[in-house]
Amino acid sequence: MSFNVSTSFRLDQSRVARLLRLPGGAVDRSLRRRVERVQAAAQRLAPGSMGNGIRTSLRYTHDGPIGTITSTHPATIYVVNGTRPHRIQPKRRGGVLRFEIGGRVVYARYVNHPGTRPNGFLIEALRAAT
Repeated sequence: MSFNVSTSFRLDQSRVARLLRLPGGAVDRSLRRRVERVQAAAQRLAPGSMGNGIRTSLRYTHDGPIGTITSTHPATIYVVNGTRPHRIQPKRRGGVLRFEIGGRVVYARYVNHPGTRPNGFLIEALRAAT
């Protein structure tokens, strides 16, 4: 004895695509969670006060939601890419630099900075949170 069962199934591609792109949908919720995890990791891994300037945003395009993590700290580019040795001078002509070394205030017309190694804390945060 054999049975022949036949069912018909039609997938509406446009509805599926719309569901995937909708704010509040499954993809949106998953992306939000991931973006928040990356933000928390970036804030934890950022040097000094740089973590206070880590911001996130979500935007919606015809392809779906896009999550963005941004650092607003002005020195981020130098931390992430590193710097070569360079001279630091006062902004104003004839001015002096003031800083502390070992609790003692020091004044100088310029300093020769040794440069810094790159710190890829944003990439590390992305890897750590996924």
